[in-house]
Amino acid sequence: MRSGVIAQKLGMTRVFTDAGEHVPVTVLKVDGCQVVAHRTQEVNGYTAVQLGIGHAKVKNVSKAERGRFAIAKVEPKLKLAEFRVEADGLLPIGAEITADHFVAGQFVDVTGTSTGKGFAGPMKRWNFGGLRATHGVSVSHRSHGSTGGRQDPGKTFKNKKMAGHMGVDRVTTLNLKVVQTDVERGLILVEGAVPGTAGGWIFVRDAIKKALPKDVPLPGKFRIANDAAQGSDNVAEAPANTVEEA
Repeated sequence: MRSGVIAQKLGMTRVFTDAGEHVPVTVLKVDGCQVVAHRTQEVNGYTAVQLGIGHAKVKNVSKAERGRFAIAKVEPKLKLAEFRVEADGLLPIGAEITADHFVAGQFVDVTGTSTGKGFAGPMKRWNFGGLRATHGVSVSHRSHGSTGGRQDPGKTFKNKKMAGHMGVDRVTTLNLKVVQTDVERGLILVEGAVPGTAGGWIFVRDAIKKALPKDVPLPGKFRIANDAAQGSDNVAEAPANTVEEA
């Protein structure tokens, strides 16, 4: 099990194949996604890497958080997330994951926060058909109709689909194909739509329902400081970091 990455959604565009067919893609930017801490079985009861991305102003970071980043020798990060990995999948602390962590043709699962729609009616929120346009129905054509019985059961059941707040939910989309990557600009082009708005944070990881391609770097593709990009052949496991979770 490899680590995922935190990326920022830039928007959607399209790319053309050699046959002239266009493929709609979502552009994800991986810029400064570094390993901040480790979670180990001995100390924390599970194995994971904590990643950080974005540049946070020092004045907005608490003293305790500044100490955690100082131990890892990385700049304060705006967004943190953990990815469960195997014991041999730990990346060195301070390592910056590059866009070629994923290869073209592989499938990934993406997680983001869906776009907020505010208060929405049942037709928009749940795809209800609405009431009749005639035969006595007036004003309430887009309402949801009955919500339950009277004496029996005498209540509206929980989780009844009704009008209400729509969006701003954690959404995971499975099995999206990586079309191509751009290491220099830190871009990952994923086929199809990705949940969330432009500028939002997206968690990208290997698809759990698809086999990994043979040419995927293990435990990942990264670089340290200004060094050249590294792979699994010259990675040394860093000592476990016992910093508390954010």
